[in-house]
Amino acid sequence: MNFVNKPINLNKIFTQINSGKLKGKKLLIPPKSTTRSTKSLVKGSFFDTFRFEFANKIFIEMFAGSGVMAAEALSNGAKKCYGFEKDSYAFSILKLNFKNIDENLVAINKNCFKGINLLLEDINDEFIIYFDPPFDIRDGYDDIYKKVCETIKKLSNYNAFLVAIEHNSDVKFDETIGKFKLFKSKKFGKTSMTYFKKEI
Repeated sequence: MNFVNKPINLNKIFTQINSGKLKGKKLLIPPKSTTRSTKSLVKGSFFDTFRFEFANKIFIEMFAGSGVMAAEALSNGAKKCYGFEKDSYAFSILKLNFKNIDENLVAINKNCFKGINLLLEDINDEFIIYFDPPFDIRDGYDDIYKKVCETIKKLSNYNAFLVAIEHNSDVKFDETIGKFKLFKSKKFGKTSMTYFKKEI
């Protein structure tokens, strides 16, 4: 989709940052045809659990959409946050959202599986990475969770503090992926959150 021919309608639905120093800041949500917004209950659970873990860390949001997870992470103390979004129209909204909030929010218009390796070459700090792949297995996404697991394995060689995956509850992950060990999983109806930390 070419967003140049589809101007952003600022009267559309917004989400907002719910906690931290940027609480109340609004973000425009891309259309459901291109992204799936994280439910407030899921977002709240994630930040209630890890709120005090963000200080001085990098946060990377894969499949960013509106970028609300990255923005909330920055609001709760992350030093810099990145959002990957490959859909051109959704990216235009992501970029606008980040521009309107803080310069330490960086929007990247790339396939996250290809872009993450280049990004990590420039990151020395501990980072938290958040995967939120499409739930609907449509054309081009039939191996999406396989790619997620392959990417997590590659993260074994980097300074990853936490790996979080928002996923369809029908999907189950191995207890160990690369050097990462599953330590928590929580179900929210059709959505689940699964967390991995690197084994010491």
